[in-house]
Amino acid sequence: MTRVAVGCDHGGYVLKDSVIKTLRELGADVVDMGCDSAEISVDYPKYGEAVARAVASGECDLGVLMCGTGIGISIAANKVKGIRAAVVTNTYMAKLTKNHNDANIIALGGRVISPKEAEEIVKAWYTAQYEGGRHQRRIDMISEIERNEQR
Repeated sequence: MTRVAVGCDHGGYVLKDSVIKTLRELGADVVDMGCDSAEISVDYPKYGEAVARAVASGECDLGVLMCGTGIGISIAANKVKGIRAAVVTNTYMAKLTKNHNDANIIALGGRVISPKEAEEIVKAWYTAQYEGGRHQRRIDMISEIERNEQR
């Protein structure tokens, strides 16, 4: 069973229940890493890092992050070595980010898409497969950038 870490700040909380429901319907084991309300302002880097570390460590296989736009929380997640988090606003992007970029985390914006759109995006990404082939060379290049940055 695929384990998926889910995290959000207050701006992405509006999508959280729909995302979790959809992942569970797809057979995923969901690990909810917060936040728990839209009422209290919280800092997105905390949740982006928590989900990214869960994925990078292998504790979880994949992750879904949500903030107001998906941008800030994806930037935070991408600071963790081994993470390829992509902001996704439609099903086409969701499918291709898995097919071509092997994105292990997607980021969604609660102020950009609706809960129904989030459900469709999560389905498209979760069920898509990485194509490898010519795309692997580019993933390897990204990994090389990470290795060089760590020096």
